[in-house]
Amino acid sequence: MAASYENFHQTAEALFIAQPTVTQHIRLLEKELGMELFTRSGKRVKLTPAGKRFLTYAKDLLNTWQAGMEDMVSWRQGYRETLRLAVSPMIARTSLPSLMHRYTKQDPEVDISILITDSANIGSMVESGQADLGLSRMIPRNFQLSAYLIKTDPVVFAVPHNGGDIDAPLPDWESELTNNRLLTHNHPVYWDQLLIALRQRGFVLRTMAVSHVDVTKRFIEEGLGVSFLPRSSISRELFENRFMELPTPGLELPKVASYLVTPKINTSPAAQRFNDILSSLYPPLPQVY
Repeated sequence: MAASYENFHQTAEALFIAQPTVTQHIRLLEKELGMELFTRSGKRVKLTPAGKRFLTYAKDLLNTWQAGMEDMVSWRQGYRETLRLAVSPMIARTSLPSLMHRYTKQDPEVDISILITDSANIGSMVESGQADLGLSRMIPRNFQLSAYLIKTDPVVFAVPHNGGDIDAPLPDWESELTNNRLLTHNHPVYWDQLLIALRQRGFVLRTMAVSHVDVTKRFIEEGLGVSFLPRSSISRELFENRFMELPTPGLELPKVASYLVTPKINTSPAAQRFNDILSSLYPPLPQVY
């Protein structure tokens, strides 16, 4: 921390200890190593070349200590295993709750961490060991990983509900698309090809890129636009008559997939039991990569 603040007084305040205590610990460490770790210039301090070299080891020691503390706290609380899942936001809102109900009922002694991140990051997190498994909307292109298809989900054209009679005919999708702003790129996979297909049909589109599904849905409710979204992401809005799903005759809409991302080797027992639950719910989990 002293290396970041370059000031022992600020370091002491951040650690809630007295500045002389920080200075004393630094001097003891320098004495143990037999070399200076900091150069002093007034109130400022900077790492020496030796300090920069030792900083990497110091960070590793701190990370190991923190991991050990977390492990012992989990063990004291009754947890005997850990499971870290990297999950895309959309899967976290749709499929994950039911999976977690099943898993926690089956394995109550597993300490679970849910890491919500964009699908583009999930492969690297599993590869680096930050996560044991990933639930992604994209196939990671990494030879150290395997990807399994969990399920597919149709993309639908979503517009605000007009509040009309349930038996009234649905609005024309082409008119809705032409007269409203199209909210795009709320999903990592299908938008580029879909926009090309729409423009090839002669649509002159007014678009707004919104990278988050929840924001897109809020914008639709507020009348700011329309969008093409995976049906599972708007199931509640459809059920509560806040959105309408319009058919698009003449336009074939894509499907999006959810994938299980695993390391090719060294899957932990806790992770394997999670895989088993997925296999029971979505057989046969074909490997796609």
